[in-house]
This record gives sequence, C-alpha cells and structure tokens, in this order.
Amino acid sequence: MGAAEVGSQERVRRGTPPGRRDIGGKEAEFKCVFQEIGDKADSLVVCEVDPELKEKLRKFRFRKETTNGAIIMKVDKDRQLVVMEEEFQNISPEELRNELPERQPRFIVYSYKWVHEDGRVSYPLCFIFSSPVGCKPEQQMMYAGSKNRLVQTAELTKVFEIRTTDDLTEAWLQEKLSFFR
Repeated sequence: MGAAEVGSQERVRRGTPPGRRDIGGKEAEFKCVFQEIGDKADSLVVCEVDPELKEKLRKFRFRKETTNGAIIMKVDKDRQLVVMEEEFQNISPEELRNELPERQPRFIVYSYKWVHEDGRVSYPLCFIFSSPVGCKPEQQMMYAGSKNRLVQTAELTKVFEIRTTDDLTEAWLQEKLSFFR
C-alpha cells in the first residue's frame, strides 16, 4: 500500500474531512485560499452560449478560406445567452476595429492569415474580448462572467483582451501572437 493510500485511510479513520490535513492534531486547509477563489471565478457563468452559435463556431473553426474572418458576438441580456451579432469574411484587424462599438463589450473570434518572417503562413484562431473603458458595470460583469464558458465552448487557446477599440491593429495582433511561436 502506497503512502497516499495510507494517508487517505488514516484521514478516514480519524474523521478528517477530505481536502483537509491533520497536522499535529490541528486541521489545516489543504488548498490555498487563492486557488479556491480562482476556481470559483473560473466556474462563474452568467450567460450560456446559444446552441446556434456553438454550431457556427464549430464550422468557423474548420473553415477552408485563406483570408481573415471574424465572428462578433454579444450578450442577449433578456435571454441570458451569448449570440452571434455578425460574421465577416476578408476583414483586416483595422476594418474589424471599425465594426466594434466603442462603449459596449463584444466577443470576437478572429481567423487571421499570418505570414511569418520566414515565409510560412498560418491561420491562428484568436479570441478577443473587447471590454471598453466606460461601459456600464452591469454589462462588464455579464461579459466577464460569460467569457470563460465561451472560450471553452470555442476550444480556443489564444485569448486576448482590449480595453479600447483603438488597440485592435495588425501590429498589436502580431505582437500578441508572437508569444505562441
């Protein structure tokens, strides 16, 4: 029997609840408080993702086009759902910036044609959370609370945030993507 099994059986015999350790007769929290807070924040879900949007994101992920494309999403407050607002084909980061509201949050999934310095071409799929300074706190909370679920649903790893629409430029995007080389 391994040490972990002995410790587990020992805890059961002494009545120490799981997640706690008996240290010198006194119980101590096994998990760090900050980790627990982080876990709760990650699991906070304010709005679910619209089933039609889920299907659209799945198809967008496997698109065959070799140009930039974007899906802009918003929160439908009445239905408590993240829904698609608009889809764009062949759109530059600067053109995309002009499509975003300046005072309202939005989620963007952006397929970007990236020509690397060595000539390679890749098509990273990016999640951009536009949360402009000055939008209503209620909106910011609804979007922030829905972001993680949407990122998980879309199965994205390149997740960025902008606080002003002016930040969304090709240079900014390439700088962010350079981290993933």
